[in-house]
Amino acid sequence: MPTVPPGFVTRVSILLGLALVLAVIAFIVPTLPVRLGFLAAAVALLLLSLPLLGLSLWRGVSEGRIDGTLQAVHGNDPSPVLLTDPAGVLVWCNAQASKALGLGQGGGVVSALSSSAAMPDALIARLLSAARDHGRAEQRVDVEGRAHDLHVDRVGPDRLLWRFHPGPGLDADGREDGPLQIRIDAGGSIVWISPRLLERLDHPPAHVDGLVERPPLKLNAAQTLKCDDQALRCWVTGRAVGDDLREISFQPVPQEREDTQFDTLPVPLLEIEEDGTVAKANRLARQLLSLETGETVALHNLFEGLGRQVGDWLGDAFDGRARGRPEVMRASRAENDLFIQVTLEQVGEGPDTRMMAVLHDATEMKRLEAQFVQSQKMQAIGQLAGGVAHDFNNLLTAISGHCDLLLLRHDPGDQDFADLEQINQNANRAAALVGQLLAFSRKQNLRPEILDLRDILSDLTHLLNRLVGERVRLSFSHGPDLRMVRVDRRQLEQVIVNLVVNARDAMPKGGDVKVITRTLTLETPEAHDRVEVPAGRYALIEVVDQGTGIPESTITKIFEPFFTTKKTGEGTGLGLSTAYGIVKQTGGYIFARSELGKGTTFSIYLPISDHAAIALAPVDKAKEIQKPQAEGRILLVEDEAPVRAFATRALRMRGHEVLEAEDAEAALAICSDASVEIDVFVTDVIMPGRDGPSWVREALETRPDTRVIFVSGYAEESFTEAQAAIPNSTFLPKPFSLRDLTATVEAQLKAPSRPD
Repeated sequence: MPTVPPGFVTRVSILLGLALVLAVIAFIVPTLPVRLGFLAAAVALLLLSLPLLGLSLWRGVSEGRIDGTLQAVHGNDPSPVLLTDPAGVLVWCNAQASKALGLGQGGGVVSALSSSAAMPDALIARLLSAARDHGRAEQRVDVEGRAHDLHVDRVGPDRLLWRFHPGPGLDADGREDGPLQIRIDAGGSIVWISPRLLERLDHPPAHVDGLVERPPLKLNAAQTLKCDDQALRCWVTGRAVGDDLREISFQPVPQEREDTQFDTLPVPLLEIEEDGTVAKANRLARQLLSLETGETVALHNLFEGLGRQVGDWLGDAFDGRARGRPEVMRASRAENDLFIQVTLEQVGEGPDTRMMAVLHDATEMKRLEAQFVQSQKMQAIGQLAGGVAHDFNNLLTAISGHCDLLLLRHDPGDQDFADLEQINQNANRAAALVGQLLAFSRKQNLRPEILDLRDILSDLTHLLNRLVGERVRLSFSHGPDLRMVRVDRRQLEQVIVNLVVNARDAMPKGGDVKVITRTLTLETPEAHDRVEVPAGRYALIEVVDQGTGIPESTITKIFEPFFTTKKTGEGTGLGLSTAYGIVKQTGGYIFARSELGKGTTFSIYLPISDHAAIALAPVDKAKEIQKPQAEGRILLVEDEAPVRAFATRALRMRGHEVLEAEDAEAALAICSDASVEIDVFVTDVIMPGRDGPSWVREALETRPDTRVIFVSGYAEESFTEAQAAIPNSTFLPKPFSLRDLTATVEAQLKAPSRPD
């Protein structure tokens, strides 16, 4: 059995423990990119421990491999054979040695030679010293009254092989014997071949390398001889028989027994020759790389994507420059993407040097790496979108606000009225585009309600029929058990419109678009590519078309912002990314599956709400604008001068007294004057210096009954906690219209105070 090297358990335990700790932290951290970072580190530590496990197991097997092979070769040898450690302590003996020498496990060779030498202790000491210093020792001894040649060979760093051969020319019964042997000179030329081996060679080679299938010849190793037009696996040993001659002996090895341990190791392994040929592949490696048993293949035909020639990398490993450093490559024979982490380590020394490759399936690691990179990219774009949206919202507030002021001074019959309406409409379109950016980054303000999907789709029917045109037939199908959902009606309508319009564009020759809703109960989590939908009850919305379909190479990118397959000017590439952001912020999931030439299905999973829908009375905008004025004293704090100018004029037109401040310090200076009465603070949230919530908290210490309106081009969620700590406050998102501003201020003036 293979032995585990010292310290192996400690090293692997430390790596696995660190991986476990990082994995636990990953599930605790709330931020997705940080979570993925910890998870990637945990996977990396786990993958690092696997090559260590494989190499340690292989080293253990390499040390035990000699024992197993020698036992297989000499187990039925008619002559006594012993295996000891360097001190002469018996490790193993064959049946003939046990019988002839009376040996058992754990003894010493002194007892084996007690009847063969007058001073067995001195003889053993000399043989051990010679074997340790020169690798071999010889001695003529008597065994059961018959002369034997005792050969002691060092067969590994911790093993000595003791073989008792009958005298020259005799086998165990004293008859002529025919060993498989050759003698070679210093250059490797064969000068003599034993008769028994010569009989098995059709064409005796002139050089020793011509005798083996994979030259050069290696001592104390198993190699294959080319005999009788078939391969003969032998264990090769050698000894010097003169100044310039060496005798090489070949002991046949049962091939099945030799490869058993290697083939059953629990880690995929390859044994690689210096020329790059894969000499061996164990069972798991053959399964992983689609190799046939006994197949001969070059390493560079199994892997690709290293970034340089596989042969150069292997050469560096044999030269000692690339060992122990894992490389991730793609398996060439795999039908789908299969990435393999390969770690090279040298086994053996001198002419017996070979390279072991420890393999590990790294496909999941590459997938996680790609997911992490994608998450980082999406986070960066989301931050950019949020920042751009804030600046644009300030500009659009000023544009649309001053446009509202101008419209108040013009009648519909004026020649400038139509131009002002165009400005106002385009400002609203720009605001919608900014809303899409915020939706993608999941930072827009949602106003969720308990709604019935049938009502939403019923109200959209007329609009959708106009959008799809005459060549496309639109149909709706609702499940009888459809339940309520809690969503922002306007945002969900935008998602459905985007999906239906995309379905229309995918069918240039016309076809059917089906919108299907039903209740879906998941008893167990449902896997979708890289996402898993938790078990539970969902309202499922499916938009099914008969269009051209989406290629597999494209479908993974369709929810990315600014990705579009349409021509320039036909789309912004924000439609599906906006839909994705809205659905995710609502707490749902959106997926796409497609088949080229047959169509695409988009599926939206929305969590079911157990609450009943609340009917809201319609608001009469005409009456709302005519509400009696409630004059108040307003402190307006806004760092953007155009926005401050518009808001001041709008409020003064409604009869309010307005005090202006461009930053928090100016606002606090006004509040410090006790003679100044203030009913409402209208303040921007993000400003140079102190932000809105910070100065408001300080001002409320002396003016606790003052009401607060926070305005911002960022989403409300970005400071919800700060706002919640301030009593009698509300939020007004930018861009806001004249009507929005005045209505919010007057609502605050009339609202009853809330306790702290």
